[in-house]
Amino acid sequence: MSHRNKIPSDIQVVIALVLLTCIFITIPTLSNTPIRTALGLPMVLFLPGYALIAALFPGKDDLDGIERLALSFGLSIAVVPLIGLALNYTPWGIRLFPILISLSAFTVIMCAVAVFRRNNLPENDKFTVPFYSAYISLKEEISKKPENKLDRILTILLVLSILASIVTLAYVVVTPKEGEKFTEFYILGPEGMADNYPTYLQFGQNGTVIVGIVNHEYADTEYSIKLMLENDSQMMEQDRHQIILQHNQTWEKEVTFTPAAAGEDMKLQFLLYKDKNMTEHYRDLHLWIDVEEM
Repeated sequence: MSHRNKIPSDIQVVIALVLLTCIFITIPTLSNTPIRTALGLPMVLFLPGYALIAALFPGKDDLDGIERLALSFGLSIAVVPLIGLALNYTPWGIRLFPILISLSAFTVIMCAVAVFRRNNLPENDKFTVPFYSAYISLKEEISKKPENKLDRILTILLVLSILASIVTLAYVVVTPKEGEKFTEFYILGPEGMADNYPTYLQFGQNGTVIVGIVNHEYADTEYSIKLMLENDSQMMEQDRHQIILQHNQTWEKEVTFTPAAAGEDMKLQFLLYKDKNMTEHYRDLHLWIDVEEM
């Protein structure tokens, strides 16, 4: 590859970060590590905007470094919601993998445009990020002999302070504080909305609802669901469900019930139990149903 067609170092870094983010999100053994969060933040907040700025302004005199940095954050915050809005009108919807693929494709395409436009400029007019020269300059500044011992000590303390600040910031970002432990438990109608519940049935007729559980317990948790009509669990068919969920995992399923007795204003309970404790329910939801005799 000729020097003219060489991929700039900053574009290489952007593409490498995009690929690493895809790897740490798509591979199950890596997706639960803090590195996923550390890579995901720049993927959403910085890389798309930086790639777009690189494509729009390939010359070193187009923008200075501070302007590029600020616009990279600003355009990322503008571009990502627009991509999400576009996905909302597609069959894939706003989900993790469609968003990941869309952001990755947008960033890589903008990087390709940036490389093409920079390669069409004279060598002295191209924008570059001088990673290597900055490293050499910093190394020489640190390693050169200071005028006195006090200056050398202050230089070392400054470097250690900067490193400590970076490590602390990285720890705070990738290790979010554990919040309140709780479990979401909800019932939806057959259409997946919070209405049109089957509250009027003929005797022997099935009713169907969608039951959902979301685990926010910060640990793998085993749940059990039991349906009870008028305090009698024996009156319900298909009344037991056992689920094991990881933290932040969602379970949602259609649950069909068949009342074995007729009556008005009968209380149909959906009882959620946790960690095999079947003596006392953890969450309780209910519907009032009328069942007419045939």
